Amino acid sequence: MTQNDDAIRFSDIGARLRAHRLGKGLTPEVLAEKLGISRAALYRAEKGEIRKIEMLTSIADELGVSLPSLLGVGVEYVSTSIGFFERMRQLEDDCQQIIGLFSPMSYLLTSDGYDDILKEVLLESIPEGTDPTGEAAEAVERLLEILHARKDAFRLRRPLIVSLISSADLERFLLHGLIGRHDLSPQATDHRRLMARREAEYLLSMLRDQPIGIQIGIVRGPVPATSFQIFRQTNRSVLAISPFRLGEQPNVRLGVALITSAAEAMSLHEDIAERLWGDALKGADAIAYLEAMIEKYAIAEPPASR
Repeated sequence: MTQNDDAIRFSDIGARLRAHRLGKGLTPEVLAEKLGISRAALYRAEKGEIRKIEMLTSIADELGVSLPSLLGVGVEYVSTSIGFFERMRQLEDDCQQIIGLFSPMSYLLTSDGYDDILKEVLLESIPEGTDPTGEAAEAVERLLEILHARKDAFRLRRPLIVSLISSADLERFLLHGLIGRHDLSPQATDHRRLMARREAEYLLSMLRDQPIGIQIGIVRGPVPATSFQIFRQTNRSVLAISPFRLGEQPNVRLGVALITSAAEAMSLHEDIAERLWGDALKGADAIAYLEAMIEKYAIAEPPASR
């Protein structure tokens, strides 16, 4: 192992530590106190400046994660959406290409208008009466900060992205709108369906304009039940499989995501991505298909908006 490989490995450990801490809702000060170390020592650990296995063991125990997961040995398991999307942010910061199946579409390719409504959608998805302390609502705020940081970094760095989108997911998105639950008023539902239409039209504009580095394919056949992303970095590729989803009927509260660089998992998902991309509608075909889908399933724009 080269010295550079070693530095990258310890840096990854620090990144995982930070993601799991955020997922647990712990500030650096609180976690440092629980571990009996200084804030500066924890900061160094999150930068990857850590060598003692005893320290890692204590951190893993306090965060409720296995030591192999913290080390990134085999499969890394992430049980919170905050921890998972923070890991996505970290992986995206160091990748040249992202390939993935997203539901209903890649957050990185959504408009600013999507962000305007996402907070409301995530808050209303919290079942009534289940968050008396406001903990879930606070978690939504932390999650949004991470998501916004991801989008800002993506727009600044512009890594290549291949976005595979399920036509069935798009249909549901247009039919139901950006909603966190189904008991909204008719007026609210119409507004959310209008937001979904505009997001689909934003997607359509990217298909027409063909921005450099962005490739979009609409998959009409069956797709995996969970989303996945492949992050191609300089010296490795990383796979993330996630049950978490944003948009129509989001899930950011329950699930376990997997992150791995295992050769077999990478090969199998590279093959799935290649097959989906090969069968997907692209270019003019995707434009015509999405235009027809919007016409068929989306709510009409109010006259004053036309």
